[in-house]
Amino acid sequence: MKHIRIFILMMLMALPVSVMAQGMTNTAFKNGEYLSYNLYFNWKFVWIKAGSASLSTIITRHNGHNSYKSSLICRTNARADKFYTIRDNITVFCTGNLVPEFYSKNSHEGDRRDLDEATYNYQGNTCHLRLMRRKTDGTTRRKNITTTNAFDMLNVFLRARSWNMGSWKAGHKVGFRIVDGKGAGPAYIQYEGKSKVDGDNGHKYNCLKLAYYEQTKKGYKKIATFYVTNDKNHIPVLIDLNLKFGSAKAKISNIRNNRYPVTA
Repeated sequence: MKHIRIFILMMLMALPVSVMAQGMTNTAFKNGEYLSYNLYFNWKFVWIKAGSASLSTIITRHNGHNSYKSSLICRTNARADKFYTIRDNITVFCTGNLVPEFYSKNSHEGDRRDLDEATYNYQGNTCHLRLMRRKTDGTTRRKNITTTNAFDMLNVFLRARSWNMGSWKAGHKVGFRIVDGKGAGPAYIQYEGKSKVDGDNGHKYNCLKLAYYEQTKKGYKKIATFYVTNDKNHIPVLIDLNLKFGSAKAKISNIRNNRYPVTA
């Protein structure tokens, strides 16, 4: 175990990354933003429509103050359910300056039904995390860890939308520790340049391409690629996912209550 920790530390030191400060200004979204998507799965080299997803963000009271509450809901349709069922609900809270406060993922994926939770508490630049995972068989494991620069999958993406990527070159990396119900492991997001993307709403978008990588036993693995509008909204209009059973896509179908006009 000691050798594994040293190896991971050496890998992190070798990465040309910038590291995120804890708080930053939200410049991308506002209260009431609602985004909807069509889901597609790749079955034997054929893309089929497999369901829908939505991402909504509101301002609400949490721990005695106003916070952003963001909810990501994914549902497969009846056709896809015959092969692989997905019923995922992710809910997060963060402060007005995008500091994570809470993460919950209630997932039904195939035969697996899990619940992950993470509660963030801060002392200076140190984050104390209370983690919980309840597995399909009902067993529950809890863990407390102390770390820095920690974000869950949805909170880190809310923050990424406010990054100023105008001066970035392809290959620029931003490192952090990714949190779920069992721990906090090394991860990074890499900027991969510009691209044009067709939405499912009849529009074509000029996008910035961001790839998300997590540390595995065999090295860093690309988990997802996000295409966000090349304007002040940085709205995700296409998400490519690498899943256990294959690949999937989420394509934008509707944008409501965005902060700025979409100019991409």
